[in-house]
Amino acid sequence: MDTVQLTDRVSISYTATLENGEVFEKVPPEKPISLAIGSGRVLKAVEAGMLGMRPGETRIFHIQPEDAYGPHFKELLHNVKRSTFAGRIDPKPGMILSLTIEKDGAEQQVPATVVAVGSDTVTVDYNHPLAGKVLTYAVTLHEIL
Repeated sequence: MDTVQLTDRVSISYTATLENGEVFEKVPPEKPISLAIGSGRVLKAVEAGMLGMRPGETRIFHIQPEDAYGPHFKELLHNVKRSTFAGRIDPKPGMILSLTIEKDGAEQQVPATVVAVGSDTVTVDYNHPLAGKVLTYAVTLHEIL
């Protein structure tokens, strides 16, 4: 029986969870996805862990932040004047907003998560929502295509 090699195309299903068990992404076995190893469709650490797998096998990977979405940087938390949103939206914790920032002299739209709302300020987080988190992937290899 063959095992997964670099650049193979595979069919997989998986469940991705946070340390508290919360599922943040799932590909059910009834609807597996196909991908080429090395394509970047899933985290590189997950792809690397699939090398040597056999069809029908399930592996569990614990992915550290540096191999996933990086550390959580406190300097990417910003307070924005609440008046910035006046008349457009009423920000609430957990909302993901598209905000304009200046980078290298050009304005860019970037996502930011609202983490707190005060009477005068709104605290937004420009980190990826999964930054700083250990992720667990339970991956089942259905077939090598």
